[in-house]
Order: sequence, then C-alpha cells, then structure tokens
Amino acid sequence: MNQLFKALVVDKTDENFSVNIKEVSLEDLPQEGVLIKVAYSSINYKDGLASIPEGKIVRSYPFIPGIDLAGTVVSSDDPRYKEGDQVIATSYEIGVSHFGGYSEYARIPADWIVPLPENLTLKEAMAFGTAGFTAALSIQRLEDNGLTPEKGKVLVTGATGGVGSIAVSMLSKLGYDVVASTGKETEKHYLTSIGAKEIISRGDVNGGKVRALDKQLWAGAVDPVGGTTLASILSKLQYNGSVAVSGLTGGTDVPATVFPFILRGINLLGIDSVYCPMDVRQKVWSRMANDLKPDVLLDSIQKEITLEELPGHLPVILKGKARGRMVVRL
Repeated sequence: MNQLFKALVVDKTDENFSVNIKEVSLEDLPQEGVLIKVAYSSINYKDGLASIPEGKIVRSYPFIPGIDLAGTVVSSDDPRYKEGDQVIATSYEIGVSHFGGYSEYARIPADWIVPLPENLTLKEAMAFGTAGFTAALSIQRLEDNGLTPEKGKVLVTGATGGVGSIAVSMLSKLGYDVVASTGKETEKHYLTSIGAKEIISRGDVNGGKVRALDKQLWAGAVDPVGGTTLASILSKLQYNGSVAVSGLTGGTDVPATVFPFILRGINLLGIDSVYCPMDVRQKVWSRMANDLKPDVLLDSIQKEITLEELPGHLPVILKGKARGRMVVRL
C-alpha cells in the first residue's frame, strides 16, 4: 500500500525555508513501528520553533513536525497494539527527529505510545497534549512532595498559556485556591472562568530586586517560566513548600541563593515530560482522564483548527499571544 495523504512539511536548504501542506506517502514515513491514522494533534512551543528556520528543533529536512498526536492503530509490528486501538503519542523524539503528528498518518515506535484511557476522547487527549501532561505531572510531583489544598494557596505562572491554563483548571478541580499570574490584563475573565481564585500581575511575582528570602505567600507553585520568576517564587514559598518548574520562557539563569532551601526546606522539582518513564506517564494520563480532567477543558481552554489552517497559527505561540490550547483536526 502506497497511499497518499496530507501532511505539513517543513523544508530547509541553503537558500530557502518553507512550510507547506503536501501530499506524502506511507513510504515516506519511518518504516518500523505502529501505523496510526491520526485524528488530532495540537500546537506546542516546540512546534512553533519547528516552523521557523532558526528554531533549532528539527534535526534534518524535509520533516513533518508535531510533537503530539492521537488516533487509531491501522497496523502494528508490536503485539501490544492491534488494528482499531485508540492511542496517544507525545514526547520522546516525536516532532524533533522522528516524523510527528501534523500528518494524516504517522508511524511511531510502540514504546512511545500510551493506550487512550477510558473517560478520555481522542480530541480531549490533544486538548491536553504535552502541555496538559506537563501540568498534570507538575501537580503529581507537588502532591508527592506533600502539597494538599489545606496547606495554602498555589501559584501558577504563565497562566494563560497551555501549561498554565490547564494547571489552573486542574488545581481548581482538586480544591486548591489558585493564584494565577499573567502579564495580560485583558485575560482576567478567562482566568476566573477556568478556576483562578486570585489573579496577580507578573510584577507581583517578580517585581524589583529578588530577595534571598521574602514574605511567605504560597504553599506551592507551577512554573513554566523559569528565570528570575523562579528565583522570586523560591523566596516567597511557605516553609517546606515546592515549586514544579517546566519551562524557560523567562530565561535560563536563576539568580537565587541557597537560603530558601536550607532555611525553609523548599523543594525545587524539575519536570521532564519528554523522557518521563512509561509507568509514571500512564499513571498521569489516567489521572488526566479522571480526577484531573477539568469540566472546562473543551469549552474554554481549547480552540480547534484544521491542518490547512495550521501554518497561519504556528507563529502565534512564538509571539506569546496564544491562549490555552490549539487542537489540530486531521
């Protein structure tokens, strides 16, 4: 079978860079793994980087980006999966060095695949995607380190982004008092509608000089920003509080001291959604289908677009103008 189908293809030569919807064939895909008829993908920051010549994400060209996908198994070289199974594939090398989800068909190694949990549709899985998985993994790690709603308020930075929006909604569903931080004054209603109890500005988190120790404000924090924002959070966490950091949009340097760690017992939790062990990955996806699944996931947090509309939406996430999640219908 050499069926033709549509995919978004990025290509780069010494003179040109292109992002186009093209017809490709099954022979163009990797030849080993599980063949999946893709139903939905989504847009993440890495996908935006893959769409520009200086993104430094794609390792060889031509290439099909898309670090997330959900769909139905067509055929499999692994007995764990059979025709008709509904599956999710995110992270690992997908959309970076391995052809990804912006394609009507994808062939993915079986070890990178998660069976679609009960209580979750393929579309909902991509409304979560890598961003939702990162938010859920952050909450899992915070709770593993003792966070409960009774401990106090929980801060979410970058709250209108993919990780932030879903973290706000998940935490709210679990009964936490969520403090949402954003630099977008116009998004207060949105943040309130998805579960934030309090909304503060970026300056309220990271305004002025970062102190070694500051007033204790939050029991925990989900931080996809990093940089000086992370340093400020560390100084303002309550005794034995934790911050789960998953991003670096605020920079890679963290101008902190050891004082929060040795005087307040603060926990700095690194969140790796790319190579997270499969047993943890499956546990977190199960929670996302059940106790972490916010009621507003499809109503407020996600926007659906088509593959043909995708090239026009990829730059939005790089400009910091995206709200919530964009789901791509294949």
